[in-house]
Amino acid sequence: MKRAVIELDDVWKIYRMGEVEVPALRGISFKVYEGDCVSIMGPSGSGKSTCMHMVGCLDRPSKGRLMLDGNDVTHISESDLATIRGRKIGFVFQQFNLINTMTALENVMLPMLFQGDHQPQRERRSAELLTLVGLKDRMNHRPKQMSGGEQQRVAIARALANDPEIILADEPTGNLDSMSGKMVMDILIDLHEKHKKTLVVVTHDPYIAKHTHRLLYLKDGRLAKDHSVGKAALWAR
Repeated sequence: MKRAVIELDDVWKIYRMGEVEVPALRGISFKVYEGDCVSIMGPSGSGKSTCMHMVGCLDRPSKGRLMLDGNDVTHISESDLATIRGRKIGFVFQQFNLINTMTALENVMLPMLFQGDHQPQRERRSAELLTLVGLKDRMNHRPKQMSGGEQQRVAIARALANDPEIILADEPTGNLDSMSGKMVMDILIDLHEKHKKTLVVVTHDPYIAKHTHRLLYLKDGRLAKDHSVGKAALWAR
């Protein structure tokens, strides 16, 4: 039986604006299992972004429980959570979040620096990862010298720097043309299928949802649908 790598147990997230409480998540419960390929969808205001922050352990629930690899991380210190997050989860964001003054190689090396890896090891692994995403000849280019698709591939390589078990991608093709978006999605699916990464993609794009095995659909801060392979693609049309 597959183990749950991420679990949200009756998770609420309530934002307070003065005396007004605004619930973004209303008692969401689900598990992401080892080797899953999951998309999270929903209309604007459904709680997708907040859910992504919970899945990635970037935020804490107001109520409920957040589990990572079987451990309750709801109340651990931010520094401990950041350390666990850095080893366990690789993030790919819509805005790339690359450092413009660094080369592609240096951007990919950065997460390894925080984990204490030595310089030769960082350089070697960064070069391997950039080759993996098809950027062997662009390692010494800076982000502004690269296309959007190339920048996102650098971001994917950076997400893999510490060999995380889970890849969390937030609207990874949102700023890309259709051809670049397809290339990025092909790389992510390849990481899932060939490199056995657990993949969670937050998206509004039904095309992306069709390429995942499971669809979690949010509405008004609640989990409205949880469809498995086949049904996900059909329902997302």
